[in-house]
Amino acid sequence: METLSINTKALNMTDEEFFNLCSQNRDLRIERDAYQQIFIMSPTGFITGNRNAEILAQLINWNNNEKKGYISDSSTGFILPSGAMRSPDAAWILKESMDKLSIQEKERFPHICPDFIIEIRSKSDALKELQNKMQEWIDNGCRLGWLIDFENKISYIYKPVQEVTEQSFDKNLNGDDVLPGFELELKVIN
Repeated sequence: METLSINTKALNMTDEEFFNLCSQNRDLRIERDAYQQIFIMSPTGFITGNRNAEILAQLINWNNNEKKGYISDSSTGFILPSGAMRSPDAAWILKESMDKLSIQEKERFPHICPDFIIEIRSKSDALKELQNKMQEWIDNGCRLGWLIDFENKISYIYKPVQEVTEQSFDKNLNGDDVLPGFELELKVIN
């Protein structure tokens, strides 16, 4: 299914109103860009959902050992400094940053950009749209992002003030200084 987009700029929807819209439509995957454009996406199929779970399992195992941050899945929305609300397939936020937020802020879409995000390209996703979304994450403060394309067995690595690099699935993705010691092994994921 294609993504449906709705221009809501004229509505001037507050973050609270947008949160309520999303809460009342839990069966939909909804995001909003910095221009108040709302995107409604279909839920993922089993293959993408399973790949996401496998990736989250590796990230959670690393984080359980390190205990330096918090992880979220694709159903978590973040309000970025640009005003966009995005939901990555996986995110990691430094513990000190998340602990500064109140419980009320954490119960909504927190106004914080994750330190690390992963987006998984499914068959129906347009690569260019995902690449633009990845750049949006970086522009809003994300320190490391991986766009993983299982169809073409390529990962795109995003870092601030650096060119995007590509890496094949033969090598593990490395968390560098953002996630020290974390390596994502993609070749074991079907």
